[in-house]
Amino acid sequence: MAPKTEDEMIQRLNKRVEANDAQAIYTTGCYYWDGTNGFEQDYTKALELYHRAAELGYVNAYHSIGCAYEHGDGGGVEVDMKKSQHYTELAAIRGEVIARWNLGNREGSAGNADRAMKHFIIAVRGGSDESLKMIKDLYSNGFAGKEDYMKALQSYQAYLDEIKSDQRDKAAAADEKYEISLLLVDGKTWKQLESTIH
Repeated sequence: MAPKTEDEMIQRLNKRVEANDAQAIYTTGCYYWDGTNGFEQDYTKALELYHRAAELGYVNAYHSIGCAYEHGDGGGVEVDMKKSQHYTELAAIRGEVIARWNLGNREGSAGNADRAMKHFIIAVRGGSDESLKMIKDLYSNGFAGKEDYMKALQSYQAYLDEIKSDQRDKAAAADEKYEISLLLVDGKTWKQLESTIH
């Protein structure tokens, strides 16, 4: 049964934290970082909880640690790009798609188009449509080849095929906002996009 009050939700969450539930620890860290759900904003406490969740294997925690060091908080958490890069890489290595996309962006900003492309391709395989858009931009601006773009389109289509299910199709039919389809970029299917790059 779902908790009926915020206090009940916090009590349940605290019990899970005490039991070393990595997701609960991470969620509590997010609440401290944002200062939501009855938790007073405390960046240092949030970072401590992210580290604890990461030690227990919660992959998103590594990425949150990386973001914390990238942006800092103006107080207890100082900007440290070396630490940010380290934790973002740990998240990406463990399969966190947004972390992989962030690494691609960092490499692109540093002028390393080839390295950016490698990160984006891996992220596309994990379902990152934002990475697909970045590869399209790299291709459009001459920093990626036709083969790279085709590979990205095919990888994203394979991802969509992999997650396709009758249940998702029924949800899409019931709600136009929820749509898993062949649409990829700018309202075009991968086959339409493929025909434009030949």
